[in-house]
Amino acid sequence: MSDLLERLRGRGWRMTAQRRVVAEVLNGEHVHLTADEVHSRAVAKLPEISRATVYNTLGELVSLGEVLEVTTDKRAKRYDPNAHRPHHHLVCARCGAIRDVHPTGNPLADLPDAERFGFTVSDVEVTYRGLCPDCASA
Repeated sequence: MSDLLERLRGRGWRMTAQRRVVAEVLNGEHVHLTADEVHSRAVAKLPEISRATVYNTLGELVSLGEVLEVTTDKRAKRYDPNAHRPHHHLVCARCGAIRDVHPTGNPLADLPDAERFGFTVSDVEVTYRGLCPDCASA
C-alpha cells in the first residue's frame, strides 16, 4: 500500500491545500490515474484547484521520486504512488485496468550475460498483459 502522504510529510514537503488534495487522490494501493483523472477527483475535494496546479504537482512528485510516471500503452501517462517498492504491472488489454504485481525472483538476474551486450543493466520494467476478470467474462 502507498504511504505517499507520510513520505511527503517526512520530507518536509510544504503541504498546501492543493498539494495535499493531489497526494490524497493518489494515495492508495493499485492507483494508476491519468492527470485528468487526478484533476477530476481533486476538484471534487477542492473545487478551486486548477488543472495547471495538478499537472505541476504531479511533475514535482515525479521529480522527487515519490510518484512514478507509468506508460503501459500509447494512451495517457498514469501516475503510480507505489514508487518505493519494486513492482511490475499487470494490464488489461481491453479496458486498460492496471494492477501492481510483485512476482518472486529477480528479473535483472534472469537476463543472461550474453544477452546484456556489454550493458550495465540497472533497472527492469515488466508489463504483463491479458484480460481482467470483467473483460474476460464479457
